Amino acid sequence: MIKNLLILLIVVLPVFSYAQKVEKEEIKLKVYGFIKNDFFVDTRQTVSAREGHFLLFPKSVVHDADGVDINDGANFNFLSIQSRIGLSIVGGNILNAKVSAKLEGDFFGQLNPNINLFRLRHAYVKLNWTSTELLLGQYWVPMFITDCFPGTISFNTGVPFQPFGRSPQIRLTHKIGKLKLIAVANSQRDYVSRGPNPAAPATSLPSSNYIRNAAMPELSAQVHLKPNAKIWLGIGTSYKNIVPQIVTPQNYKTREGVGSMSSIAFAKYKAKKFTVKLQGVYGQNMADVLSIGGFAVLDSTDITKGYVTYTPINTMSAWADIHTNGKKFSVGIFGGFSKNLGASKEINGPVYGLGTTIESVYRVSPRVIYKSNNVKFALEGEYTVANYGATRDSKGVPTDITSAGNFRLLFSCFYIFSN
Repeated sequence: MIKNLLILLIVVLPVFSYAQKVEKEEIKLKVYGFIKNDFFVDTRQTVSAREGHFLLFPKSVVHDADGVDINDGANFNFLSIQSRIGLSIVGGNILNAKVSAKLEGDFFGQLNPNINLFRLRHAYVKLNWTSTELLLGQYWVPMFITDCFPGTISFNTGVPFQPFGRSPQIRLTHKIGKLKLIAVANSQRDYVSRGPNPAAPATSLPSSNYIRNAAMPELSAQVHLKPNAKIWLGIGTSYKNIVPQIVTPQNYKTREGVGSMSSIAFAKYKAKKFTVKLQGVYGQNMADVLSIGGFAVLDSTDITKGYVTYTPINTMSAWADIHTNGKKFSVGIFGGFSKNLGASKEINGPVYGLGTTIESVYRVSPRVIYKSNNVKFALEGEYTVANYGATRDSKGVPTDITSAGNFRLLFSCFYIFSN
């Protein structure tokens, strides 16, 4: 018995080892990433993340006891936290589909307290058939179109005009000739909705609990068209439902939700010497993708138990980006505008979200880039103006406007690598 077992091992182990070797040889690994150092200065205090690195818009005018604007003051920082490393994996087959995967992270952290720590950006598996692709994992939010997004040097990538974020999702893509049909069901992780703060009910608290308690993911559908090598076009829509609280301040169970719809349209034209990109967004309760707005308490249905109903705040955004296509030297400019359109009905309670006191915001951002082999130097100016309201009208649109402007000068150095 023992002799037979030894013979079996002698025969099988080399075959098993060879099979493992063949299997490993079929899997291709690629390490990629970049080291990026940002040096920037602002003329005003800003609403931003990670010690000012991810800029949203300038802070509002706030007067001290002498009537002097305390936010009217310069600020600077040097940071390397955007530096990134990733692993692409290709190999294997399942259900007649080719398998690939990606794992990518940077040192941006999830919150200011853990800045400099490694965080997950992308982590997904893709199954590819002849004309169909299934993606499972964390990837860009549906409204971030990878074929058409701003080419800014700033990590904000056009926020708050461009929807931005990554989320765990199931994404199905099907190609029919020059058309691409996309369906996505996604949740929230680092980029989340905002709702009532139990410790201070009139203020906003970011949390993934709101969409999780709705017991359904956000659902999106898009149609992309590429009629030729120069043109990309597309439209899309999304539906999201969140439950802002599961118990009222008076300690009664509630499951009242707020549904919202969003839509997007984009176009890109790439000529030999230049590229033009355009995008327009009309949406409701889009704070989770770092757009201004959110939702509001519509009315109280039971004061004794604390039951309320909600309504989303409508916003619109539009941006354009144009740049030259030089291999060593290129110039470009980005411009964006966003406006708070208010609720569709009169509101009778607090507003929750991001930049809810901003009536409108706009930005102009020119840039210059020089590239040589793996090294890239870039200089960018970013002038952003936010129009803050001291009061709101009956539908939540900020009124009695005071403008606040900030100019950021950003210099970046990249070293890009891959094996």
